[in-house]
Amino acid sequence: MQISTHADGWGKTILFDKHEELRSDGVESYVFWARGDHEQDNYMRKIASLSESCIDAVLTKLDGKAGFHSKRQTKRLLRMLDEIDPDVVHLHVLIGYYLDVEQLFSWLARSRCQVIWTLHDCWAFTGHCIHFSSANCNRWKTGCTSECPQINSYPKTLNRHTISWNYQKKKEVFTQLPVDRMKLVTPSKWLRDLASESFLAKYSIDVVPNTIDREVFKPVTTDFKSNYGIEGRYAILGVSSAWSEKKGLQDFIRLSEEVDESHVIVLVGLTSNQIRRLGRRQNSKLLLLPKTKSIEELVSIYSGVDVFFNPTKEDTFPTVNLEAEACGLPVVTYDAGGCRETIRRDDSACVDNYEEAVRQIAKHKGQATLQ
Repeated sequence: MQISTHADGWGKTILFDKHEELRSDGVESYVFWARGDHEQDNYMRKIASLSESCIDAVLTKLDGKAGFHSKRQTKRLLRMLDEIDPDVVHLHVLIGYYLDVEQLFSWLARSRCQVIWTLHDCWAFTGHCIHFSSANCNRWKTGCTSECPQINSYPKTLNRHTISWNYQKKKEVFTQLPVDRMKLVTPSKWLRDLASESFLAKYSIDVVPNTIDREVFKPVTTDFKSNYGIEGRYAILGVSSAWSEKKGLQDFIRLSEEVDESHVIVLVGLTSNQIRRLGRRQNSKLLLLPKTKSIEELVSIYSGVDVFFNPTKEDTFPTVNLEAEACGLPVVTYDAGGCRETIRRDDSACVDNYEEAVRQIAKHKGQATLQ
């Protein structure tokens, strides 16, 4: 049985592919999630409504206690778990305005089941944030306090005074299971090493990298450049499901201002507001695109450009790097989080700063045969 926040994005691959695999092997499998659309049946159930998640988000904004609201939804979930009596409960992302982790872990502690918890970020062992690398903060090692430098980062809150409470409460809640009943999994060695320095260190931690479907992500014939009128130009691609400064959006804007008209920077995954705001720059070197409607459309874009640039400042294990390489692209990425662990091609590069990235991108241009 699996529990996570999202049914869409990587959730489709991680949650539902595994669910189908287990079902095909004759294993009784269940998936519970809170956000995103997916078909439902007796074995796949959405456990929170939009209004319920919104209420949780508002409460979290006010008191900062992310993961300690949604008590009614959690009671509903636990009633279903009582009926199922699972042998294994596989936890994924528990933050997301849908769950009371205290109730959930109390149930797990008194249950007979084995627990696998895949950590997809650092939230499980901090008092607030999901990542702390870009803030160069190590308070999580000894105890987060109201001096948190990332109070405005997700999950946003107006109340910094509960951060110490969050840290101590999560330490109490997340360590109550005996070591022989819970195992942690991380997609990168980088995250494993961090968790090993946290209050979760008593649990065993396996590294299981996220994967992509290489039958889907592969080079394809595409008219992407001609469709957008950018034939003969060196196309630098960036892809994100949520663009922000931490994802490197400003680095792309800077790059667009420094390169000449023989370049075009393609950004995929922007919101309508971001497209409208960036469009005001009237920069002919920026091609601004929303989220793709299908994986096939994304593969077409990967296959139609010249280099993939991922200037993320913090990331656990960015599968976009895997996708780009699988579609035949060299990748230039910052050496942040688990990024280095995603590089496979000899012509890809993991660099320390913007200037090094620009040199690598220019190097690839000199080697590229433009479409």
